[in-house]
Amino acid sequence: MGSPNGWSRARGLVVKTLVLIGGALLVKRLTKSTTRWDHASIVSQSLSGEKFSKEQASRDPDNYFNLRWLSCPAADMVDGSKVLYFEQAFWRTPHKPFRQRFSMVKPCPKEMKCDVELSTYAIRDAEEYKNFCDRLRDQRPQPEEVIGDVAEHLTTIYLKRCERGKRCLYEGSTPPDGFPNSWQNGATYCTSELAVLKNNEIHTWDRGYDDNGNQVWGVKDGPYEFKTAPGPGPASASVDMLSPLNFPPLSIGKRIEGSFVLQE
Repeated sequence: MGSPNGWSRARGLVVKTLVLIGGALLVKRLTKSTTRWDHASIVSQSLSGEKFSKEQASRDPDNYFNLRWLSCPAADMVDGSKVLYFEQAFWRTPHKPFRQRFSMVKPCPKEMKCDVELSTYAIRDAEEYKNFCDRLRDQRPQPEEVIGDVAEHLTTIYLKRCERGKRCLYEGSTPPDGFPNSWQNGATYCTSELAVLKNNEIHTWDRGYDDNGNQVWGVKDGPYEFKTAPGPGPASASVDMLSPLNFPPLSIGKRIEGSFVLQE
């Protein structure tokens, strides 16, 4: 039998060894580099879900509406890219989305100085996809149908991981010259900015410009702020870019139809 002091020293050595091993594993875990696909996955998850601009609309009702953002996974591409379905509606009429898009999320090409590439696409038959995320899975278009219904490319936003100390996790924009756009008010191109914050909060700012660089649609004071805090509208049964259109307040005699502001 060993002496009590010997057993005590042995236990002490075991405890120290376990602490050292645990510390080494923790350091390894904390210093593990985030892969390109990890970045894409984080952005994809942050974009997904039901969010509202309720707080912002309450603070500044003259410039912002209470809009519902709803997005969810729709398909996976062969290369691993995630296809999300996205729709936006006024919170009072969530079943009548005025904007519908597919978003494709994937890592930026290695030669580019960004982390995540977020592209938006039109939908071949948008009517067929209304309230996609609110439906049971067997009542939605299936992944193979989704891939076949991805139509024209609209915009691409290049996101970078935010520097330490900033509120955001990722932020980025379209290239400075934007993408062709002739939706309304004489616009010839549009730009988009997007920021992913903690708690799946999304800030998005879309603007349209004419040939002379004058802004002709979109809010001017700053991005829309979408938060997952419970909104006044019906909650989604599901927990999918892209940046929604930002409309200035509509005067009497105007209405939103599709993604456009039209004069009666």
